Amino acid sequence: MEIAILLFDDLTALDAVGPYEVLKLIPEAKVRFVAREPGPKRMNGGSLSLVADCSFHQVQSPEIVLIPGGPGVSSVLSDPPTLDWVRAVHKTSRWMTSVCTGSRILGAAGILRGVKATSHWLTVDSLREYGAEPVHERVVRDGKIITAAGVSAGIDMALTLVGIECGEQRAQAFQLAIEYDPQPPFNAGSPDKAPKGIVELLRSRARTK
Repeated sequence: MEIAILLFDDLTALDAVGPYEVLKLIPEAKVRFVAREPGPKRMNGGSLSLVADCSFHQVQSPEIVLIPGGPGVSSVLSDPPTLDWVRAVHKTSRWMTSVCTGSRILGAAGILRGVKATSHWLTVDSLREYGAEPVHERVVRDGKIITAAGVSAGIDMALTLVGIECGEQRAQAFQLAIEYDPQPPFNAGSPDKAPKGIVELLRSRARTK
């Protein structure tokens, strides 16, 4: 099974690496990091890079496609070759997935029209611009499209996908293998749980970017 993870500059590392740690465990999985041009792609923050080992023309019919998010999404939205590749692989893929603001790339490629989808809580409502139906949930499946909320939700999405594709027992084994047992020190992982002052702080920062 060929799995393609899109890379681009200024993406959020965990959006790609979190699901990778799960999906690479699928038997006979071949994970490809794909970009418009092969080579290192600088992650958001500037101190880490992931390396794309394949260009678009080298990966044309993956079964699973993963689109991460991050600040670099804004540049991808106006990059025709990347959007064209996303449209092309969508036609033959078994699953199209995204993490965080990566769903905006799916939207810009015309894939989310009439589709229920999610994104980071700060941007999920913007999916209406692409004809999608925004859903404020951690993982949303609509047909072969599975979208995840912000950053860490990519792990949940990958485990959900494994459960569908390979069975719940294998998904549970993968969850145990990576010891994914969230016990956060603070109950502030969603805008519904976090103190209002923290929510407004992040909203104000987002407005100034």
